[in-house]
Amino acid sequence: MMNHQLTLRTMLERAEKIFPAKEIVSRTLSGIFRYTYADYASRTRRLSSALESLGIKKGDRVGTFAWNNHRHLEAYFAIPCMGAVLHTINIRLSSEHIAYIANHAEDKVLLIDEDLVPIIEKIKDQLKTVTAYVIMTDKPELPATSLSPVYSYEQLLAQSDDGYQYPDLDEQTPMGMCYTSATTGNPKGVVYTHRSTYMHSMTLGLADTMALSESDTVMPIVPMFHVNAWGMPFASVWFGSKQVLPGQAPTPDVLLDLIEQEKVTITAGVPTVWLGVLQLLEKGDRTRNVSSLRAVVCGGSAAPRGIIQTYEEKYGIPFLHAYGMTESSPVVTVSRLKSYQQDLPYEQKLDIRAKQGLLVPGLEARVYGQNGDVKWDGQEMGELWLRGPWIADEYYKDERSKETFVDGWYHSGDVAVIDSEGTIKLVDRTKDLVKSGGEWISSVDLENALMAHPAVFEASVIGVPHPKWDERPLAFVVLKEAYKGKVEKEEFFSYLQERFAKWWVPDDVVFIEEIPKSSVGKFLKRTLRDQYVDYLTKS
Repeated sequence: MMNHQLTLRTMLERAEKIFPAKEIVSRTLSGIFRYTYADYASRTRRLSSALESLGIKKGDRVGTFAWNNHRHLEAYFAIPCMGAVLHTINIRLSSEHIAYIANHAEDKVLLIDEDLVPIIEKIKDQLKTVTAYVIMTDKPELPATSLSPVYSYEQLLAQSDDGYQYPDLDEQTPMGMCYTSATTGNPKGVVYTHRSTYMHSMTLGLADTMALSESDTVMPIVPMFHVNAWGMPFASVWFGSKQVLPGQAPTPDVLLDLIEQEKVTITAGVPTVWLGVLQLLEKGDRTRNVSSLRAVVCGGSAAPRGIIQTYEEKYGIPFLHAYGMTESSPVVTVSRLKSYQQDLPYEQKLDIRAKQGLLVPGLEARVYGQNGDVKWDGQEMGELWLRGPWIADEYYKDERSKETFVDGWYHSGDVAVIDSEGTIKLVDRTKDLVKSGGEWISSVDLENALMAHPAVFEASVIGVPHPKWDERPLAFVVLKEAYKGKVEKEEFFSYLQERFAKWWVPDDVVFIEEIPKSSVGKFLKRTLRDQYVDYLTKS
């Protein structure tokens, strides 16, 4: 067989040659911008030429600090195809962490969306390796800025070569890097190769994963700075899918408008996004046509069973549950029914699909407990271990690698069970399991049950110290507007007692206005634990 290198250049060239008329739609500060893959490829080559003129060479890191838009998509291929490394920086991190990862990655050039420039200006004196700033704006003139030297993205492209020729690269060449959102300590960097991204993109096109294809209109809501928008932009370019990029801080209203206007067929985001969209749909202020959707992909944290059911039964929107992390590029599992499960009663099918699902082809997994690999009985808990062609084998220049990557396996820190069908269900993070009287309680199961209650908008459960039982679960509930002041905590005690053993039921329910969230929309249980560490011992 030919020793053919699996690189992003071949993916870009396919879109350029075979799908030149297909459309990319980008929401910008100036309005909706549209162009074709032919235009996209030309501008992408111009960007590579421009970066070369700024001194970028093979192996150099180029940071992006941007929303989901067409310029960010151009960087997705322009940087790796020239042999440099695309470093997508999470715009929602603290200034301290942004400076840390830019320095740790040794970014040489930063591409910055215009409205995000003030964030970088605050830390510019801390950035040790950056030699040039490029501002991405629709305006003909650059905004006033203290950054220096600074360039206009559009002016650079206008002066550059749209016939730029990409070098032949080894498939193991680094193409990108992303840092974890750091719940503790500094963020950890993960480096992706051309091969790993190529393989991951191919997997997204499989019928039993996301089934991305040329016929799709794809709208990644998950940020392009967060694990490369789950790889959807790479796969969409390769497959020639129409892309809709929702731009700066899209609201649920904006997202529904784009779905309706552009006839989006598949979209992806974290549960908090879908909670917000659902809340708007439930208000019913106006009729929304979402009939084009063949799938809403939900990942980042467990999707509550109640959300899946409401989307599907009330609004006819198929809901696809997926799971992954930065270290896995990220897709690990997708929850789809097997052919012989299609005739099960809906409630049973929903039980299956509310789990994280089946391991995608190409990966291997183990669920490892106290006594070795757990039984496939859906009951015995263990840590999920992974390996495969798009699973990291170390953190970038970080001593913490040895704690996480052991004997060829990535130890995820996620506690899971696996049933006789091979369906994986996450029970919790190792640090979030509640150990009460020597027995484990899953905070995730309790949260999903609470969020299925009609009065609940958001819910989170943590373990807090208890003088007798070591730890006990404590629940936090955000009520929907219509139920505030009308529902008491006793309602939730009764509700949970019908579904769980008595000792699983939280000792108290605390009503709050909002669950604290991370930069990518995950619930910040650490913040709740810090605030309520003495709650039960004092009460």
